[in-house]
Amino acid sequence: MGRFAPSTTGPAHPGTLLAGLLCWLDIRSRAGRLVLRLEDLDPQRCRPEWAQRMREDLLWLGLDWDEESLQSQAGAGHRAALDRLEGAGVLYPCSCSRSEIRERGEAAPDGGWRYPNTCRERSLPAAGWRASREPLRVRLPEGVVAPRDEGGLDLAQDPVAALGDPVVRRRDGVAAYHLASVADDATSRVTRVVRGRDLASTTATQLALRSLLGLGVPAYRHHLLLLEQRGEKLAKLHGAVAAAELRRAYRAEALCGWLATAAGLLPEPRPLTPRDLLPLFSWERVATRDRVVSWNGKTLDLLDESATSADASPP
Repeated sequence: MGRFAPSTTGPAHPGTLLAGLLCWLDIRSRAGRLVLRLEDLDPQRCRPEWAQRMREDLLWLGLDWDEESLQSQAGAGHRAALDRLEGAGVLYPCSCSRSEIRERGEAAPDGGWRYPNTCRERSLPAAGWRASREPLRVRLPEGVVAPRDEGGLDLAQDPVAALGDPVVRRRDGVAAYHLASVADDATSRVTRVVRGRDLASTTATQLALRSLLGLGVPAYRHHLLLLEQRGEKLAKLHGAVAAAELRRAYRAEALCGWLATAAGLLPEPRPLTPRDLLPLFSWERVATRDRVVSWNGKTLDLLDESATSADASPP
């Protein structure tokens, strides 16, 4: 079972569609099943209309899925995971604000700020985690965790030293990213996690959390990213071109061919569908280097040199 798990904080953009295509190709090439998990836990940034547009944009491109889940409806599984962590004695409340953590200035590999484990020795209220009005963190085991990445990416990390203990329940009572991701993967019986390498630095933390919850380990594959000209990944936050604009400029088959070229699967763009790509797909063909992309209002352009993998051959 594979999963594609986009957030619904805004419209899909080229990076979203590339990630969806690679995830789809990976699982369909194995005759596996795919779940679309719409990550909509942030009530301030997620909106139902973004979730609907995400579905429509993926279907327009030619991607389908066998199951769908909304993360906001998975609260029972998240609470059960918190119960298990409480039973293991590893949950604790944290009073540290984001500004306090940022002021310490300890950079973390994920681009944020390392939590210095200030509240690590605190205990839960006598009535348990449900009685806490503060964010909850999980006390991870210290030491290096070494997940295996199928593409050879080095994921070894001591998450306690590199990132600090993660938040697992936010102040508003909603499950935080790491816990929700791990618990939802378990609920959907996910065995393959294919995602962009911008999330690679979270893998050791999630593997340590999986161990505390007694969960198995999926296969991991982290792929290339599409970057802005200034070097940052294409993102909703930075106003990357939205799928609605792409749909006005491209037919679905033409955009799929462009994405396949950006990924290194084609030497030059030509119209095709995701299913047309299946006979051509293998991870050995997929580029390992990130691609720099620009949008001129009418077309997407690749600004770097060809990023086809060294051992790839033209289809």
